[in-house]
Amino acid sequence: MKDYQTITLEIAEDVAVLRLDRPDRMNALNTQMRAEITDAARVVPQAARVLVMTGNGKAFCSGQDLSDTGTAAAIDLERVLRDEYVPMLKAISDCPVPTIAAVNGPAAGAGANLALAADVVIAAESAYFLQAFTRIGLIPDAGGTFWLPRQMGGAKAMGAALFAEPVSARQADQWGMIWEAVPDAEFETRWQARAAHLAQGPTVAYRNLKRAIRESWENGIDGQLDLEARLQGECGNSRDFKEGVVAFQDKRPARFEGR
Repeated sequence: MKDYQTITLEIAEDVAVLRLDRPDRMNALNTQMRAEITDAARVVPQAARVLVMTGNGKAFCSGQDLSDTGTAAAIDLERVLRDEYVPMLKAISDCPVPTIAAVNGPAAGAGANLALAADVVIAAESAYFLQAFTRIGLIPDAGGTFWLPRQMGGAKAMGAALFAEPVSARQADQWGMIWEAVPDAEFETRWQARAAHLAQGPTVAYRNLKRAIRESWENGIDGQLDLEARLQGECGNSRDFKEGVVAFQDKRPARFEGR
C-alpha cells in the first residue's frame, strides 16, 4: 500500500477504509489530499469490494483549505476545481465498487459535497452538513449544485445554499439528502456492518446498478430501458447470478465472489 501523507488507507476483508487525516485542520482539503484521495479511489477497486471514506478526529472534512496557497485571494479557483476537484470527485463517483461516506462530524463546503459524491452517506447524529460558500462570496462547488437538488429537492437545496445554515444529520436523513443518521454510540458499528454487507455482495450487479441509476437522469424511458436490458444481460452472465439462483433454490445465503 502506498505511503500517503494526508490520508490513511486500510484494507481488510474486502473493505477499504480511507480516512482523511489532517485532524489539526479539521481534515481540510489541500492539493496533496485531493491527489491522494484521487489515487486511493482509483486503486481500491483492484484490492477491495467496497470503499468507505471517513475522517480522523472530530470532523469529517471542513472543505477547502484556504491557506493552501498562502492567502485565500491567491487561489485560482477555476483551475483548482478543474484540475484537482474534478478528478477526485469523478474517481469517487465513477468508482466501480460501492462507496460509503461515513460522516463522523462536521462536513462543510467542499467537504459536504465530497461526502455526497459517495453512493451512500451514513452520518453520526452529531454531524452536520454546511454549504458555507455564500459566507465568503462563492457558490456551492465540488458537485454541490449537482448533488443537492437531486438528493434533497430544489427548494431545500436552494435554501441550504442561499442561507448557508447547517443541516443536521437528522434533517439530512428526513429530507432524503443522506441514507441514514445514526446515534453516535452506534455509528462506527453501523457503517462497518453496512460496509461488510456490501463487500460480500454481487459486485458486478452493484457496478451496473450504480451506472443505471446515475445515467437515468439523462435518459428518456426508451434509453433507460435499453440500458437496463444491456446491463442486466451482463449481470445474467456473471458467476454471482448463477450462485444467487442456486442459493435461492437451496434455501441458503448466497456466497457471492464479486465476479
